[in-house]
Amino acid sequence: MTQPETEKKQLILNAFEMGCSGLQCPGLWKHPKDNSRNFDTVEYWTYLAKLLEKGKFHAMFIADVLGAYDVYNGPRNLTAAASSGAQFPAIEPSALVGAMASVTEKLSFGCTFSTISEAPYHLNRRLATLDHLTKGRIGWNVVSGYLDSAARNLLNGESLPPHDERYDRAEEYIQVIYKLFLSSWADDAVELRDEINHEGKNFTVPGPSIVHPSPQRLPVILQAGTSKSGKEFAAKNAEAVFITTFSPEVLGKNIAEIKKLAKEKYGRPEGSIKFVQLITPVIGATHEEAEAKYKELQSYGDIEGAQALFSGWTGIDISKYNYGDDITETGTNAVKSFLELWNKTAPGEPEN
Repeated sequence: MTQPETEKKQLILNAFEMGCSGLQCPGLWKHPKDNSRNFDTVEYWTYLAKLLEKGKFHAMFIADVLGAYDVYNGPRNLTAAASSGAQFPAIEPSALVGAMASVTEKLSFGCTFSTISEAPYHLNRRLATLDHLTKGRIGWNVVSGYLDSAARNLLNGESLPPHDERYDRAEEYIQVIYKLFLSSWADDAVELRDEINHEGKNFTVPGPSIVHPSPQRLPVILQAGTSKSGKEFAAKNAEAVFITTFSPEVLGKNIAEIKKLAKEKYGRPEGSIKFVQLITPVIGATHEEAEAKYKELQSYGDIEGAQALFSGWTGIDISKYNYGDDITETGTNAVKSFLELWNKTAPGEPEN
């Protein structure tokens, strides 16, 4: 008797990019074959977009930060980030999308915008415009911010609000976005509906949206972050969740928790949230060739830059700790899920 074939699941392939050199690999811009040093040119992005579409990628996910990584050897010390090019300097992501959309037909774009960076009314206009220009190929990666250097410049010198408070603000922010996109105009874009008249703790937005309905009506909602508050936000709002972990067991646990919350608390059906895990493949014709290439790439890594990134992600100055120290009990006002990675080794590396 022939066994029935297991239904194959389609892989979701997203490229991970940012308007800077090296992204999460400070120092790699020194490699003679690295082109990310050209991140400030239109040609770099249009070439990349066409290459990804040719390779059948679904989307390009564009990360972003709004301040420098100044926690390491800090406070407020830009030296390591600036000398290594650790996501510094960085250009604004939405300006890139229009150019890439003009040379592609199917590639989608996930753009990162922070809920502390601008008023929701303004972001609604930006997202709706991008949705029109891409003919419905835009998504919003919702972030609540984690760099105090960004908050000081965006919030009139004030420090970054507490982690859970930022998520509370983000929840109200996205509710305003929903109202502007979905309640301002009738479906046929002929009839202008009543003002949305949002009055909340953080925002007062009469509306309506100044932009007529775009092809998707509401851009795809993306989210990254697996803290307790992050999981709650994802379960309620996200259509795709980006996760970074070294362990399949931890990955499965995070996915299961978000799915359970989504179903039991918010009544969302199975399959309504897609999950995408970050990987960094190194390709070679043989395993040995790939290993050699990996070691060569590692040789260009800038340790100071890597420590600047990690200190910025966690909000903890790791220059004050010795190798092997456990900082997971320290607590952070930045990205809580990154603390869990502190004592993890990279795949294939020894535990000690």
